[in-house]
Amino acid sequence: MGHLDAAGLSYTLPDGRVLFRDAGLRVGAGQVVAVVGENGAGKSTLLRLLSGELTSPDGGVSVQGGLAVMPQFVGSVRDDRSVRDLLLAVAPAPLRAAALAVDDAELAMMETDDEPTQLRYATALADYDEAGGYTAEVLWDTVTVAALGVGYEKARFREVRTLSGGEQKRLVLEALLRGREQVLLLDEPDNYLDVPGKRWLEQQLAETPKAVLLVSHDRELLNQVATHVVTVEAGTSWTHPAGFASWHDAREARWEKVAELQRRWDEEHEKLKELVRLMHRAAIVNDGMASRYRAAQTRLRKFEEAGPPPVPPRPQKVKPRLVGGRTGIRAITCESLELTGLMKAFDVEVFFADRLAVLGSNGSGKSHFLRLLSDVDSVRHSGVCRLGARVVPGLFAQTHDHPEWIGRTLVDILWHGDGDRSGLDRGSAASVLSRYGLAAAAEQRFETLSGGQQARFQILLLELGGATLLLLDEPTDNLDLHSAEALQDALEAFEGTVVAVTHDRWFARSFNRFLVFRSDGEVVETPAPVWDETRVKRAR
Repeated sequence: MGHLDAAGLSYTLPDGRVLFRDAGLRVGAGQVVAVVGENGAGKSTLLRLLSGELTSPDGGVSVQGGLAVMPQFVGSVRDDRSVRDLLLAVAPAPLRAAALAVDDAELAMMETDDEPTQLRYATALADYDEAGGYTAEVLWDTVTVAALGVGYEKARFREVRTLSGGEQKRLVLEALLRGREQVLLLDEPDNYLDVPGKRWLEQQLAETPKAVLLVSHDRELLNQVATHVVTVEAGTSWTHPAGFASWHDAREARWEKVAELQRRWDEEHEKLKELVRLMHRAAIVNDGMASRYRAAQTRLRKFEEAGPPPVPPRPQKVKPRLVGGRTGIRAITCESLELTGLMKAFDVEVFFADRLAVLGSNGSGKSHFLRLLSDVDSVRHSGVCRLGARVVPGLFAQTHDHPEWIGRTLVDILWHGDGDRSGLDRGSAASVLSRYGLAAAAEQRFETLSGGQQARFQILLLELGGATLLLLDEPTDNLDLHSAEALQDALEAFEGTVVAVTHDRWFARSFNRFLVFRSDGEVVETPAPVWDETRVKRAR
C-alpha cells in the first residue's frame, strides 16, 4: 500500500525570494489529496520537490510503494518525441536507463556488427528484461488501445506532437493508473481533457486504491474526488482534512483564527518591549536590576525569533482590460469549410459581439479551427473562411507554445513589441504586469513561469495587441479561480467577438452560441452545451 509523507520543505527562487517554507503534507492509500493555491504560489514546485526533481535544504520526503509522476508539460509536447519516449518518460528510472542502453546498443550494431557489440546488445536486452521492460510493453499495449485505439506496436513510433493534448494526457494517465507504482503525483491531469475524459478521470480517481496527490483548477473535479485539500499560500502550506465542498469555509475560519493570533502576538510583543524599556530605566539607577534587564532582553529576543503567525495572503488583483472595438456586423463567414482530414464541410456565420463556444471531443479539429481563424494560411482547408471588416484576430494558444519568447523576460517581451503591439517602457510595463498579478515575475524568463502565469501573460498581450476577435483555446485550463473569474468579467465587458474552445463546464455557461464538432465529423450549432461527444471516428 502506498503512502507519501513530507514535512518542513522550503524553496527559494533564483532571485532570492522565498517561495515557501515549512511546507508538508501526507497522502495515504486510497486518498486523493488536492493541492490548490493561486498561480505562482508554488504548487508545481512543491510537486517537483516531492518527486525529487528539486531538492529542499530543509525537511524531508518519504515514499512507500513506488512513485510515478505526470509533469505539467504532458499535453503540450510539440517536439520529435515518440509515444514510446513519452511512456518511458513517466516510467521508473531503472527502466528508462535500461531502454536507453538498448537504444544505444542498437545504434552501435548498425555501425559495427562484431562480437563485442553483439554481446553488449545481448546484455542490454537482458538488463531491459530485468528492469521490467517487456512487462511494461504488455501494459503499454493495453494503454495505447485504451487511449489511442491502436496497439503499442502500431503506436510506439508515432510522434507525440501528432496527438492532441487530450490524447497525450489520456495516454499518460492510463499508464500511471494501471502501473505498479502506488503513489501518483499528477500536475493538472485534467488539462486538455474533454468533458467525457474528465468524467472518466473522476471515476478512476474515486476508485483507485493508490495514494494520489494532484494539482487542479477544475472545481467540479475537485469537488468529486478530493478527500483532503492542501493549500499553498502565504509562504507555507496547510491541510484541510475533508473535501473541497467545505474547504472555502475552512480557509475563512483558519485566517480568522490566524488574525486573532496575530493580534495577540502584537499585544504580547508590545508588552515585552515595554518590559525591556522599564527594566532598562530601572537598571540605570539600580545596578541590582541589571540581571532582570538582561532576562527581559532574552525573553524578547526568543519571542521575536519564534516569529509571529503567518500573514494572511493578499488576493491577487487580476484586472484585464480587453477593450476591442467595433467591426463589421459579420465577424466570421465560413461557407462549405472543410478542415482537411478532420471534419466535414460546414457553414457558419458569427456576428459582432457573439460569444461562441466551440465544443467536442479531443482530436476533432477545434484547435485547428481557431488557428485557421487567426491565420487562414496556417491550416489546410477547402471552402471559404473569411473575416469581416476591421476584424483583428488575437489567438490564445492552449499549449503556451511561443518559441520566440524562450529565454526572454516579461519586461523584455513588452519592451520590444510585436506586430500590432507597440513596445512599452519599463514604467508602463510594470503597470500592466501589476494588473495581471505578474509584477514580481517581471524579470523572470517566460519559460520559467507557472502555467497560470503564462496564461495571464498571454491574455495581457491580447489586450495590448488591440484584437477585436478573441480566439481562446482552453483559456481557463491553467488559471486559478480568481483569475478565471476576472477573465470572464473582462470578456463580458469586451467590445468585440469571442470564439473559445473549452471543456470548462462553468466557463461555457457564459456563452450564447455553441458550435459542436461531433464524433461523426459533422459540425453543428446547438442551443445549449453538449458534453457527451465521443472520440472522433476516423482511421488512426
